[in-house]
Parts: sequence; C-alpha cells; structure tokens
Amino acid sequence: MDLSALDAIDVHVHVEQDGHGCYALDQELLDASAAYFKADQDRTPTLERIAAHYRARRTAAVVFTVDAAAATGHPALSSEEIADATAEHADILIPFGSVDPHAGKAAVARARRLVEQHGVRGFKFHPSLQGFDPNDTAFYPLYEAITEAGVPALFHTGQTGIGAGLPGGRGIKLRHSNPMLIDDVAADFPDLTVILAHPSVPWQDEAISIATHKANVYIDLSGWSPKYFPPQLVRAANGLLRRKVLFGSDYPVITPERWMADFAQLDIKDEVRPLILKENAVRALGLEKAETRG
Repeated sequence: MDLSALDAIDVHVHVEQDGHGCYALDQELLDASAAYFKADQDRTPTLERIAAHYRARRTAAVVFTVDAAAATGHPALSSEEIADATAEHADILIPFGSVDPHAGKAAVARARRLVEQHGVRGFKFHPSLQGFDPNDTAFYPLYEAITEAGVPALFHTGQTGIGAGLPGGRGIKLRHSNPMLIDDVAADFPDLTVILAHPSVPWQDEAISIATHKANVYIDLSGWSPKYFPPQLVRAANGLLRRKVLFGSDYPVITPERWMADFAQLDIKDEVRPLILKENAVRALGLEKAETRG
C-alpha cells in the first residue's frame, strides 16, 4: 500500500455480504440498522464495490465482518474469504478478521491462522452483538494470541444501531459494550493496541479517560456524523487525544463522503485534521512497518 497516494484512512468499514448471496445479519437487523442511521444508500455493497468506492476517494479502508454466530444463531461471513479477496485490492483495503469469542480454543487457533495464512491486520469485536464481557478472563487466551501476532483489536463501544427500535433490542445488551470493561483488557495487555470504536455514548467520558490513561488505547470516530459528536470528545480530539483519535465512517450506514463533509464543518484545529484523517491510523495499524516490509 502506497501511503503517499492516500488522503485518508477509514478504520471502520463493514462487509455485509459475500459473493455467495449470504449476509452478515438477518434482514430484520439489517433493516433496523438502516432505519436507525437513516441510510438511503446500498446497505450491503460487495467487497469489490467497497474497494471502488474508496479508491475513487483516495482513501484506504479497514474492512471486516463480525462473527456473532453463537449469540445470534445467524451464520457468519467468512473472514478468511474476505481477507483473501482483499489481496486483489491491496492498494486500498486493509483486512481485519473476526472470530467468535465463544469458540474458545478454536477461536484462538483461528485467530492465529487468520494472521499467518490470510494476512489479516487486526481483529474486530462487537461485545453486544457477540454477547460477551470483554474483560472475562476466559477470553484472555484470545487476546494473548492477538498480542503475539502484533495486530490491533478493535472493540465496538456504546450504543449500537443493530437491534435499535426492535422489541427488547432483539435481546442485544448494551452493557457488554461499556468501555470500562475494555479498560481491564488494555491494562492486562499493555502490548496490545486497542481501538475503542465510536463515540461511546452513554459512556463517552469513560472512553476519553481510558484513551488518556492508556498509551495503547485509541478511539475511532465512526458511527456518528461529526456534527453530533459530544462536545467533550471534540475538545479531547483537539487537545490531549489529538494523536489518539482515528477517522472511521461505519460504512455502509454512514458514507465516508457524508462523514468528511460534516467533519469539515467541525471546530478542529488545522494541524489536528491530518492526524485524525490519516497519520494516527498509520501509527495505530503499524502501516509504516508493513510498507517497509513490502
């Protein structure tokens, strides 16, 4: 990947369908999240369309699915197939993997294979959708494997559009995505780069505190239009956390162009903008080292 050819790096892009007609979520959950985000664009673009969309915008994209088969009963998309397919778009796509934490030793072995055999550059977890507490030590062998692989772990935090507006939220529990649970992980695995996804409402202050306190913790700004960012997050991004916050859109529910247009209107210092849009992600994802190896 030629970093000099990129204007930005979007660290939060979902792959919602594969090439076999399968989807990451069932139709009810897809419709609920589309309604929550007022998304009027294609809710399930293919990987090829994602690559073309981002290439046209000189923006790299971290792409992933979420394996929540145990909690939802819905078959997961293949992280292996997604990672392998990104090889044809290595100029613009950065593959993350997803494993179901409830798979135990099999999840650990699979995580290692995804890095060693399929080239994934990190892992995505959605504690609420996957139905687990991130700080449960039963999952620590998985974090150990990810730490040993030298790649980041990105955790959904706060509110989620998945299940929003449905009776009981379809059983999806928000408490699993309290960032304070991930603070334990960041403390116990200081060599693991941890990314807290989204403004962590209703726990925004907690997320800011964790990212300020832990050198290995970053915050991505996906899932919200910048015009709705909590004011304390904007202050932190301009100050203490200027090197710890990352551009993320949450495509396809929020497009990078919509996010960028609103970000342009946000009161962010000129010298901080390039940090958020690209430079912080280069460091958090270890892309300079990868480019040197390549």
